[in-house]
Amino acid sequence: MRRVSIFGATGSIGQNTLDLIGRRPGDFQVVALSGGRNVAQLAKDALTFGAEVAVTAHDDCYQDLKQALAGSKVTVAAGADAITAAARLPADWTMSAIVGAAGLAPGLAALEQGKVLALANKESLVTAGPLITATAKKHSATILPVDSEHSAVFQALIGEDKRAVERVIITASGGPFREWPVGKLAKATLEQALNHPNWVMGQRITIDSASMFNKALEVIETKEFFGFEPEQIEVLVHPESLIHALVGFNDGALMAHLGAPDMRHAIGFALNWPERAPLPVDRLDLARIGQLRFENPDEERFPALRLAREVMASGGMAGAVFNAAKEIALDAFISKQIGFLDMADIVEDTLAKMSAEPSLNDAAFTLDNVTQTDHLARIRAGEMISAINQ
Repeated sequence: MRRVSIFGATGSIGQNTLDLIGRRPGDFQVVALSGGRNVAQLAKDALTFGAEVAVTAHDDCYQDLKQALAGSKVTVAAGADAITAAARLPADWTMSAIVGAAGLAPGLAALEQGKVLALANKESLVTAGPLITATAKKHSATILPVDSEHSAVFQALIGEDKRAVERVIITASGGPFREWPVGKLAKATLEQALNHPNWVMGQRITIDSASMFNKALEVIETKEFFGFEPEQIEVLVHPESLIHALVGFNDGALMAHLGAPDMRHAIGFALNWPERAPLPVDRLDLARIGQLRFENPDEERFPALRLAREVMASGGMAGAVFNAAKEIALDAFISKQIGFLDMADIVEDTLAKMSAEPSLNDAAFTLDNVTQTDHLARIRAGEMISAINQ
């Protein structure tokens, strides 16, 4: 029986992971589950799956979680340090699905066990790619990508010589604003941004998809995870979301990974790796689908993609700045303090203002340095949001 932990258990990735585990109860023992403010779901899952530990990220939710699990054998804890401590509990397979930079420390702690980390927290590689990969190497740990695009690239590369790769194409649905002109985008509402045409995801990643910041993060993640050069990485808008990525080789061949827009594809691959196992996902009927469409992304309407390439060119701590500013700008959009297009402006301005700071270019990749850069970038972005609202 494999021991598994899931961090971000109450989100869409976590719930889909538990769905797959729940279908094979004799194969897995749940060690730790973490969540946010959805204490009721966290407690329910901890009881259902017999978790040893349940941790809420929020200290003020501790008593609610403790009460919900009263009388059970589940150990209850709260706070960021408690989540990281839970990630150090012995587990054969750990799902890192906490959204944002908060997933970095638990992911590093899990890697120190030298087992398997299923990485859905793309921000870890964006903010601290060299640190993540060095930690995995030091402890002989395996990182498996859980983003659908990176799982697709990973699978397309099985048995291939990476030196024969000419290009990697990750696809984007285009989101709800794929055909909107810039003028209309300026007035896009939170509710419209949450109306994704293909995927059912959490609030934050759905908005990031609408702005293509999610795809920008994935471009950087592709570079950090696979070691490809920035110029080898392309983005292609594919409205049907059936092809998740393509890998192009030096003989002109393109290897494509197709599947229904269901995150259980990528989760299941990581959960069962190195084997494959049956998954409860739709099978594609290509004759019924009939056609697949492709478009080049419009970086004027979606400047996040351009900013991602600037981040890769800058190197250093630029990824940490990019992600921190994006998270703060996203918070402000959700709270309706700024407009949809203001998010990219805030990220770009934060990158520009911090580009000359030694912390961005010269600091070594340690958790403390990444955390400090993240903190400073959040302050800078917050200042810009305050200026907009004056």
